Amino acid sequence: MRRAARWGTLLMTAAFPLMTACIDVPRGSTDKNDLASMKTTTIDIPGRTTYTAYIADDFDLQRVGLMNTTEAELPTDRGMIFVFESDGLRSFWMRNTIIPLDIAYIRSDGVIVRTYTMEPLNEIGYPSIEPAQFVLEVRAGQFAEHGIVAGDTVTIPAELFGN
Repeated sequence: MRRAARWGTLLMTAAFPLMTACIDVPRGSTDKNDLASMKTTTIDIPGRTTYTAYIADDFDLQRVGLMNTTEAELPTDRGMIFVFESDGLRSFWMRNTIIPLDIAYIRSDGVIVRTYTMEPLNEIGYPSIEPAQFVLEVRAGQFAEHGIVAGDTVTIPAELFGN
């Protein structure tokens, strides 16, 4: 029991700084990314599906993510890809995010290490458990519909490396 408690403390200590990006966005904020002005890329999950993803590759875009985005603004073939410098422990939450989302944590080699379906406005952390360089968010239910699970491989466009 003591070992499990230490592991949980270690994980939360490592993950907490990753969730703090949203702390400066107050609960109930109407902040929203202008999706129409964001760069996009094609994210292919071979044998499963392909998404057109908005690229969140800087702090300001990542801080807001898909907050306050409606289902009408995020068709089922669209998503957002969060790009980090290297593999690391990640944790996301749903502050001010009003639609449910599926999330996939993806290593730099393209392997999905963890997926979740996240509930709107839920501020618990959804941790990657393993290091990941990329995070893909899409409308909830998409991963189940297409059979996307941990262990699947995502084709990461070369343009996303080195951002």
